[in-house]
This record gives sequence, structure tokens and C-alpha cells, in this order.
Amino acid sequence: MTITGVPQRAELVGRAADLIDLIRGHALWQEEHRVMHEETLRAVLDAGLLKMRVPVRYGGFESNVRTVCEVIAELGRADGSVGWTVATWMLGSWAVGLFPDEVQDEIFADPEARICVSASPKGVAVPTEGGVILNGEWDFNSGAPLSQWEAHSALLATEDGGYVPAVIAVPMTDMTVIDNWHTAGLRATSSVTVLARDLFVPQVRVLPLLPYLTEGRHLSERNAESPTWQVPFVPHGNAVASSPALGMAQAAQELFLERLPGRKIIFTNYDRQIEAPITHLQVAEAAVKIDEAAFHLYRAADRVDTKALVGQAWSVEERVLTRMDAAAVCLRAKEAVDILNTASGGSSIYSDVPIQRVERDVRAINLNGVLHPNTAAETYGRVLCGMEPNTILL
Repeated sequence: MTITGVPQRAELVGRAADLIDLIRGHALWQEEHRVMHEETLRAVLDAGLLKMRVPVRYGGFESNVRTVCEVIAELGRADGSVGWTVATWMLGSWAVGLFPDEVQDEIFADPEARICVSASPKGVAVPTEGGVILNGEWDFNSGAPLSQWEAHSALLATEDGGYVPAVIAVPMTDMTVIDNWHTAGLRATSSVTVLARDLFVPQVRVLPLLPYLTEGRHLSERNAESPTWQVPFVPHGNAVASSPALGMAQAAQELFLERLPGRKIIFTNYDRQIEAPITHLQVAEAAVKIDEAAFHLYRAADRVDTKALVGQAWSVEERVLTRMDAAAVCLRAKEAVDILNTASGGSSIYSDVPIQRVERDVRAINLNGVLHPNTAAETYGRVLCGMEPNTILL
């Protein structure tokens, strides 16, 4: 579906590609300071890239998932941390679109609002008059220091003594931020820990997870007919979150080929690495793996978009396949980067040679609990064998 007056896929992808040199210029600073550079953030905002999952009525684009994934892959090509952070903000904006319209009015009143998300329900919300009392500690909050809001996963206490999953929108000013993001990869994502202690949250900002996020149903009246909010959270989130990995692999390919003409293979007779058959085999194998990563990413994205447009229900098989696709993106990207990094020689370990950062970043994204290839493969295999999936995260 094309929305009149908003930029389409080619333009948005082009805007992202235009930022690559600027972002790469700040990549070393961003890694050292563990946060996105101000000029990078400003450029992303000015390009309108954070509007892709914002309702049109607030100046957003309601871009489809394929567009979002292509844009984030371009940002990941510039810097994996920037791609990952923007991906989480995309998911945060989309999640806000599920809340009652008055909540959206409050959050999107700021045209540059950034909403980070926490996937693990590490908080407990206890009902009280007019809302809930929230307590919890959430780690891996990518982009939190640069965000105005957070969409927290939490367990909502019920009258029968049980709990149901929920998403709770909280201003970052109500949270305590712990600057503990000291990691080997994705360092510039600022994925810090945040705390809530006896925090009152109005009921309107509490969204029960089932059935709203899993079945594409929600509490927004004005977004009810938009395909953007007719998708279940997990397949949508899987595709978007895996997008930076493709960009990382593409970056490794570019960076390797840039250095290749001036390199030799030390302690061999190859004064020019580019002439060695092993180099040809490595470059070809990596290129095929990058193509495979792109196939899995865009198959997943197109599946989400197509089913949203025609209003089709999701089968368990389709859900686990989408998760497997996302994990395959990350795994194939990692394999490609590993090949190219291995071929880059000892000089590549210097901090000002970007491929070593790409290697660490792509390893980090493969360790994400939702994208972890081994976990996704087990779930996919169980379903193929006729068994129930061993997770509710579908």
C-alpha cells in the first residue's frame, strides 16, 4: 500500500546510504564513548529515518517492513551499532502505535521522540487505583540514554494471583539509568540497565501482551485499519532486528576489497594477495553467504508485509520460519565476516581498521536471545518434526 505524500522505499534507502560516510567517520568515536555521536543522531533524524514506523497523522511514514529492513541494513553497513539502535527505535515506535490514541498523542507530540524497548519481562506491575505500581530492572536497553520513552516488558499481576505479560510505556525521566554497558561488541548501542522502583504508571499506558502484540490486535482506534499495525510483534521484530547483520556483512566485504589491492600474504610468494587462489575462494564464499543472508531477510520481511496487506492469520509454521529466517540472516552474516576477517591478516586487529569492529559486532548480534541461531533452529526443527514449539516467543 502506498501512502500519498510520504517517501517511498528507494528514497528512504537512498537517504540512509547517503549517511554512510558521515557515520563511518564517527564510528571509532562512537565505540570509544559507547554511544551514538551527536552528528550521527542529528543526521538520522534530519533524514526522517525514525519516522518509518510512526503514524502518518503525526508526520510519520508508516513504511512497510521491507523498507525498514533495507534502511536499517544500510545503517548497519555504516556502523552495526547505529543499525541496531535505529532498529530498536523502530520497534519502539511501532509498539507505541498499539497503545490507546491518547498515549500516542502524548508520546508523538515530540516529532523526534525516540522509544527504546526491553524484550525480557524483568519487571512486575501490580494494579492499583488508576494504574499500576511498577518495579523492575531491565538490561540491554539499546539507545536508552538518547531516548525519551521506554516500552518495558513486564509481568502484570492478576486478581487470581497469576501474571500475564504486558508492555508498559514509561518516560525515561522516571527511570534510573545505570551506565554499565562495557562490552566486546555493539559498544555504541548504549544498551544500559534501567531501574523502576515503586513507580506509578497510569492504566492507559499499560498494554496486555496477549492478544494485542501476538495477534496484531491493539487498543488504537485510529491505527485499526493500517497494515503497519496488523502484524504480530515477534515475526515483525525478528525481521527488523536481524537487518543490521546483513549490513555488517556487506561492510566487511567492502572493507576487505578496499584494502586488498595493497596487501600481500606474508611469508609466501604472493606479493599481491589479490592474485592468490585462496583469496578468490574466500571472496566468493563470503559473497554467496551475504546473498543468502539477504534472501532470508527479505523473505521474512516480505512475508510480514504480504500477510498484513491481505489480512491472513499466521500459522505456527510461518511464525517459526520467520524466526529461523532472522537467525539465518545473522548466522550467514557472521560466517561471511569470519571468512573476510580471517583473510585480512594481522594488521586488521588495529582499532582503526574497521573490520575488527565489524567482526565483534556481528558476533554480538548472533548472541541475542531472539536471534540466536541454535535456539531458533531447535524451535524450527521441533515444528518440522510435528512437535510443539518450546517457546511462547512466536
